[in-house]
Amino acid sequence: MPVNMIVCCKQVPDPEAPPAVFKVVSNKMTLPPDVKPVIGQYEEFALEAALKIKDTTGGKITALSLGNNFVRDVIKKSLAVGSDELILLEDEAFDDGDSWSIASALAAAIKKIGEYDLIFCGRQSSDWDAGQVGLGIAEILGIPAVTLARKVEITDGKAKVERVIPDGYQVIEVTLPAVIVVTSGLGALRYATLKGIMAAAKKQPVVWKPADIGLEPAQVGAAGRRVKLEKLFQPVKEGKCEMIEGETPVEAGANLAVKLREAKLL
Repeated sequence: MPVNMIVCCKQVPDPEAPPAVFKVVSNKMTLPPDVKPVIGQYEEFALEAALKIKDTTGGKITALSLGNNFVRDVIKKSLAVGSDELILLEDEAFDDGDSWSIASALAAAIKKIGEYDLIFCGRQSSDWDAGQVGLGIAEILGIPAVTLARKVEITDGKAKVERVIPDGYQVIEVTLPAVIVVTSGLGALRYATLKGIMAAAKKQPVVWKPADIGLEPAQVGAAGRRVKLEKLFQPVKEGKCEMIEGETPVEAGANLAVKLREAKLL
């Protein structure tokens, strides 16, 4: 049966940028202009999960993203690889939200979309790494959720999920609708074809403001936070090196062993 899917995508600073370019100013992270945004890595895994289901069972994929000042060529990658629709929750009111205000806004948008069988989220974002939004959406919508999914199949109106655990994986069957939180084991996002890129260039995203999803500006972004950020800082890392010497390699090795015992490392 065709499956209606929603994939939550996030535009983030390129995580491959050198750590030295990230600066903290007035409790906020700043980046130089040459660090370009990308769709988060785990969100790309979530997109691939939805695309694989679309390949086998058919259906519709709606990409949903929350933020402000989206770079259209970046966020429209979801369309280029095969999503059918792109909805952006785009407004300055959405800036600086925490996991709660983000999940609340996304859940409100999903309610407005209406028809859905599966909601895919990445395991964690590539910027804050909180890993809470997917489960927050499930809780607000009152539907089941499966985390750490490495494979998802649809059979008889249910989702069969391989879920990663420390010593292997579990096979879980969940009724629809459900939230599936995807990990890296599912595989990298496929490349966009030239046909897909050209089709995406012609499509325009749907843009919703807080009022469009039934929320006030005070309920989203920084105003809707339930977590207070006390301090954002870059830790100072210091190291020292001591050269262990000896008249011969054997003596140097023995001296090293003594030092390691003194440090209780042996």
